Amino acid sequence: MSTTKWSIDTTHSEVSFKVKHLVISTVTGFFKEFEGAAESANDDFEGAKVSFAAEVNSINTNQKDRDAHLKSADFFDAENYPKLTFSGNVTKVGGEHKLVGELEIRGNKKEVELDVEFGGVVADPWGQTKAGFEIEGKISRKEFGLTWSAVTEAGSVVVSDQVRLHLSVQLVKQPVEVSEEAIA
Repeated sequence: MSTTKWSIDTTHSEVSFKVKHLVISTVTGFFKEFEGAAESANDDFEGAKVSFAAEVNSINTNQKDRDAHLKSADFFDAENYPKLTFSGNVTKVGGEHKLVGELEIRGNKKEVELDVEFGGVVADPWGQTKAGFEIEGKISRKEFGLTWSAVTEAGSVVVSDQVRLHLSVQLVKQPVEVSEEAIA
């Protein structure tokens, strides 16, 4: 069975997360540098193998001091764990797409299941074939070793344990590689 290879079009994709701050508001952050790929045997991506990596030092919450704290040993420990990674498969559960696999953050690996909205496959004006996805889910940051915590005088938690993930991903189909033997 032949498979089609795809890679993330980083120009048309974003990787974000949201976490409650002081229980009353939400902070949004992004990873600005990431890469990923998929291999699929069909057009609906069922059974596709997916890999992904994000550079921890590319984290951006629009506040430099907070970003530095997130990169520190209190959270991601970017010096010792420069990337977070994911490896898994797309499955269909009750007609819905799911992305199930192993997420590794700070050396801690856990299986996660994320919801996937498959937007379809189209050809762009430049002749490239693109596929689009919205991927969402929740994780416990503490399960991945991001355990820093503080409590206010009033007893409010400064940073929630639950982190909501949202990825808007556009994949681009890779050209079929033809071996010299096939040409001869």
